[in-house]
Amino acid sequence: MTKFNKKRLDDKLFQIDDRVKMGWFTDEYLNNNVRILSTLAKEGYKFGDNESDLSQVDTTDVENGNLEVEMQFFTRRKPFSVVVGVDEALSILKECTGYYENGEFINTYKDIKIEAVEDGTIVEYSGNPSEVKPVLKIRGRYRDFAHLETVLLGVMSEPTRIATNVYNTFVAANGKDILFFPARFAHYKMQGIHGYAHKVAVECYNNTHKKKLHPFVSTNEQGSWWGGKGGGTVAHATIASFLGNTAETMLQFSRIMPVEILRIVLIDFHNDCVNETLGVMKKMFDKYWQYYSKGQLEEAKKYKLYGVRPDTSSNMIDKSIKYPSSEEDFGVNPKLIWNLRSSIDTAYIDWAKEFTKEEVKQGKLEILKEWCKSIKIIVTGGFDAKKIKYFEKFKVPVDIYGVGSSLLKNDKESNNDYTADVVRVKIHNEWYDLAKEGRNVCYNEELIEVK
Repeated sequence: MTKFNKKRLDDKLFQIDDRVKMGWFTDEYLNNNVRILSTLAKEGYKFGDNESDLSQVDTTDVENGNLEVEMQFFTRRKPFSVVVGVDEALSILKECTGYYENGEFINTYKDIKIEAVEDGTIVEYSGNPSEVKPVLKIRGRYRDFAHLETVLLGVMSEPTRIATNVYNTFVAANGKDILFFPARFAHYKMQGIHGYAHKVAVECYNNTHKKKLHPFVSTNEQGSWWGGKGGGTVAHATIASFLGNTAETMLQFSRIMPVEILRIVLIDFHNDCVNETLGVMKKMFDKYWQYYSKGQLEEAKKYKLYGVRPDTSSNMIDKSIKYPSSEEDFGVNPKLIWNLRSSIDTAYIDWAKEFTKEEVKQGKLEILKEWCKSIKIIVTGGFDAKKIKYFEKFKVPVDIYGVGSSLLKNDKESNNDYTADVVRVKIHNEWYDLAKEGRNVCYNEELIEVK
């Protein structure tokens, strides 16, 4: 197990909708709990001599409307989850625990007791529902927080799923950088929590694998919860704006954009990744050398090509694959990447034949060779943990993976649905185990009391 950090996120960050207090976002059957128990409390109802599961306890004077319970929240993804969303759940409890009286909300947060793990904690699950490790426990009068169950489950479920998906993708990539590209596959209002889940997953992976990777997000909103900024280069539409001239696109991009923005070029516009790459490289290096040879090193840096990005559609075979032989030749595939790497690394050989003696003296050959070999390959287009594992198994020379919709997936294997159960009740100042069949009081040494 591992923890992300010990500093909770600021409550103001979540901008909690005031309607949460009213149960507006809550499953109605849970709101019914509040209505029934509140009515019983006003009526002074007592349980009396009705039969209960606590046969050994005198329950005749139990005021069910004011019953205090212990509720535990847990996720059941095997074999583990990277938990995110707890900080938001705590903020919701802080602001929305309580009840309405004569139209006024009475906050009773101070009357409940909470234990919670930290965002970024890895929680294991063996598959046995009676052996779960809760990420959140609440003790207090049930009707004061019953209306929050749906919301609490929801704010932890989605970010935990994404963080766990991201973490597993990093494991598949053997510690290579992952570009977080799912913004276009979800509602824009979710970008903040999605980006934060990505950030937590990166930190968690760094902690468990002794790495120093950084989060890379594509929109500013994805970085808004932790001060990150969106990054990116050119789109296919940018190339179209230059009438399909990828090299000219990159020259103008490099001239105009700050040098801090990495020069990464899309190379599949004409479904000819190798030749497109070589064309861009030639134009970029010529410009680079123009400034470098004059000692204008800062200007030369603008034309340092950081990487190339093939994003070939899954229904197309790149022109560099001369003899397609299987379905695996479609899209971005190992053959294409090997072709790219080989062409990039050896491009300097033919170009050097045109160098003048003066250029050779200036070290142009060595500089060009290093300039070429330093170019990275960034792949996008349908990548998930399974496809990345395949690439890594055969040591395909990919430097960075860009991953999108698979980080949001919620199938049988990546399900991070949360569940909440009442597992104890308080009677005569004593706590007694009481839960539905198959559930019981569970423990987690990572739980921390929330002051």
